[in-house]
Amino acid sequence: MNKTTASGLVLLPLLVAGFATGLATLPAHAGKDDQVEARELLRRGEILPLGNILQIVQARVPGDIIEVELDRSDKHGWEYEVKVLAGNGRVLEVDVNARTGEIRKIEDD
Repeated sequence: MNKTTASGLVLLPLLVAGFATGLATLPAHAGKDDQVEARELLRRGEILPLGNILQIVQARVPGDIIEVELDRSDKHGWEYEVKVLAGNGRVLEVDVNARTGEIRKIEDD
């Protein structure tokens, strides 16, 4: 799949609470342009706040969130890619439509 990464967010479960209101803060490794773009997408309503996405994912795939990326795909538009460490030890990748919150795909990572 052809993707252009807009933001790569690497989150520890303890940091997730800090993102509950949206993408106001990104880790230091995210480029300044990425931060500006993510905030603008959120402001324009093109993406849902990360907190909303995490609630949707947790309701469907319980476990510890270990990584989140915001990607733009030519085929699917903006998507959150959320990696979850499930209780059985498997890491699952959950692709979520960033605008609607619809889970598009769940697969083993």
